[in-house]
This record gives sequence, structure tokens and C-alpha cells, in this order.
Amino acid sequence: MATIIKAAPKVGMVSLGCPKALVDSERILTKLRADGYGLSPDYAGADVVLVNTCGFLDSAKEESLEAIGEAIAENGRVIVTGCMGNEADVIRARFPDVLAITGAHQYEAVVSAVHEAAPPTRGAFVDLVPEGGLKLTPRHYSYLKISEGCNHSCAFCIIPTLRGKLASRRIDAVLREAEKLVSAGTKELLVISQDTSAYGVDTRHEPREWQGRQVRAHMTDLARELGSLRTSDGIAPWVRLHYVYPYPHVDDVIPLMAEGYLTPYLDIPFQHAAPDVLKAMKRPANDAKVLERIRKWRSIAPDIAIRSSFVVGFPGETESDFEYLLNWLEEAQLDRVGAFRFEPVDGAQANDLPNPVPEEVKEERFQRIMAKTAAISAAKLGAKVGRSIPVIIDEIGDVDEDGSIGATGRSQADAPEIDGHVYLRDVAPTLKAGDVVLVNVEDADKHDLFGVVA
Repeated sequence: MATIIKAAPKVGMVSLGCPKALVDSERILTKLRADGYGLSPDYAGADVVLVNTCGFLDSAKEESLEAIGEAIAENGRVIVTGCMGNEADVIRARFPDVLAITGAHQYEAVVSAVHEAAPPTRGAFVDLVPEGGLKLTPRHYSYLKISEGCNHSCAFCIIPTLRGKLASRRIDAVLREAEKLVSAGTKELLVISQDTSAYGVDTRHEPREWQGRQVRAHMTDLARELGSLRTSDGIAPWVRLHYVYPYPHVDDVIPLMAEGYLTPYLDIPFQHAAPDVLKAMKRPANDAKVLERIRKWRSIAPDIAIRSSFVVGFPGETESDFEYLLNWLEEAQLDRVGAFRFEPVDGAQANDLPNPVPEEVKEERFQRIMAKTAAISAAKLGAKVGRSIPVIIDEIGDVDEDGSIGATGRSQADAPEIDGHVYLRDVAPTLKAGDVVLVNVEDADKHDLFGVVA
């Protein structure tokens, strides 16, 4: 007699916001898949839709509300989670038919809400979860979240309110997850948190046994262990550090880049350079010698790429402050820069500061900083023309009318989604996503490189 397996309910997911939220979405979907749920790529096929929201800025909140509205219009059965879940009253007022609302990284609560909305079908006939869990990124790169929350109280930020104080994961748990990801095909690990430099501070850097030895929950120990992992081909994965505050011990990870344990890349959220603005922002680790440290880092790891983000138009920012920032950028010569116009956020201390900057001044300063950083980027990328650099392949193009194939990849100076690309011509048909190849750089523009496989 044939066994009839009842079709599993399907879940759709809309994931908004930062990579940390993306990791939350992956964890939720992995748990739901283990519970027997299928995944739907569209609204029509989903029994329930999850919207993982962002609540950092008012513009992000509006985007989240628009996504919730679209999901309700297209499907009707919607569960909301993520950072904006802390504002359930706002969501309910606009969308009273939402089935449930949970806050950021409340995995059990959102899974329980799905169980209630669309009860799972149990069965032991299908291998439900792939090794390493479900991913919302390509197979060859993965985000590795090492902690939740943040201990800082920056005037423009409400992350501690949304996600709580720093809560570091156990070092052995992080390394076990990384090992599984690499064995499942990950070629690039992107280490993320709210403050990677503070990893383990809350646990007093508690050591755990890992492969027969004690390893501390500390950024330098973590970096060395991640850089010691190997793929099935015996190749070290790229290990990229994000959200690194420039505490003194960051100096200790630069030699690890020179030794090949880490990808020579640091994502440091400087936010500004003028002392008065940094003081008003309540920024941590305001080190007057940071330019000197950057020069030292480059002397140790000459290929290091430093990316950062800056806020223009913060309350009280004067023209003198902004000129200070532009001069600082000229001296710092950062490789990758993102800029944002200051935007009030409900609950942020900065909302009460005097001397708000007019919108037209914010816009004018934004255009000036983007022009400055684009010129720096163009010069730095132009200096790479004629060099051969390693590139990880993200996408293979279709065969064109001449029979040639192009590909898109990234250098070690480029994180996915936020930095530039390397565009390749005339690649071999055997090339595939995730391959790391040596590329001869032939040309460059303000943000991207162009070349051919060596």
C-alpha cells in the first residue's frame, strides 16, 4: 500500500535591513524547514508570509510598512518580525489583520506564530535541511553572526533598544557553525555583529575547548581560528571582518592579514572625524591617532582595504566641521566609503540636540562628500590597473553573440552588496560561481575593475 505524504505548508519570506537581519531570516527558515515547512518563492504559493523588518531609520520603517502592506495585499496571511516588531502598535494601527508581531531575533516566538497560523505536517520521508542550514545568500559566501546587541549609546542610534545589550555567542559554537559552512561550500565568511571588536567582552572572553585546545571568545582568537579553516579542496576561505570599532586591540589583527589568516579588509564605522561632532554623537573609541594607526596598518598589510560610513548634517555640524571631515578623508584615503544624510529616528537622543542642519545643506554636503570619496576611489582603483589580483566569482553571464562569456566577481577589497565589482571578459565555460581566480586588471572606473583571468 502506498504511503501518502500530506503536502507541507509553505512559508514565504521578505527579509529587509542589514546582513544581521538576513542571518536572523536564515535561522528562522532553517528551523521552519526542520519542522517540515516548505518554502515559497512567491506570495501565491505561501500559506503564510514572514516579513523581517528594519527599524533603524524612519525611511527604513516606511519601507518595512510598505513591504507588510504588499504582503497583505498579495497573500493576506502575514507575520511580522524583526527590529520594527518593537513598534507593534504602529504596525497594528496600519495593518490590523497582521497575524502576529515579534521583535528582533525572537526566533522561538516567530516560529511558534508560524506553527499557529499554519500547523506543520510531520513526516520522516524527506531530508529537510541541508548541511549548514538554509541560506539566503549564494552558496559560496555566508554571514557569520558572532553576537547580538550593543553596549554603546550613540546619540543617533536605537540599536540597543531594538536588540539589547551585547550578548556574545560561545566561541566554540561560532567556530562549529563556521566549520559546517565551509564544509558545505562556503568560500568566504563575512563576520558580522553590532560591534565585532567587543566580541566576548560581556563573557570576560571566556575560553572554550575547540579541537583539543582552549580558545578565548576574543576577536583576535576568533580571527586566527577562522583563518585556519580549510575547504574540501584544502583552500583557506576568505574571512572578512565587518563593524569593527577601532579599539587598540584591532592593531593585533592586522598581522593576521599579512600572514593570510584574514582577508585584508576592515569595515570600520567612523561616522565622522570632527571632534565636536563625534562628541555630540557619543561615539566610542574616538582616537586622535587613528590616522597614524591607519598608516601603520598599511605598512604591515599594504593591500588592506578600509571601508567606512559617515553621517553628514548631524545636528550642530558646522561648515568648519564638515571641511574637517573632507580634509580627514583626503589624508585617510579610505578605499570604500558610504555616506548618509542625518535622519531623526524615534527614540534617538540626537533628536533633542540643538542647531539642526537644514535639508538643503545636508544635501549639498552629501554631494560634496560623495564627489570627494569617488575621486579617491577612482585614483586607488586606477593604481591597480596592470596588477594581478585574486577575485571570487559571483555570477557567470550568458554566451553572447560572439560566443564569449563574461563574469562578475569581487576582489578582496569588495564585500558583497556594498562595495564594487570586478567585471571579467572571455572567461572559460568551466568557470563557476565561488571559484577564486587570478585576474589581470585592465581598466578601472570610480567603483569597479575590469579584467581577464590570468
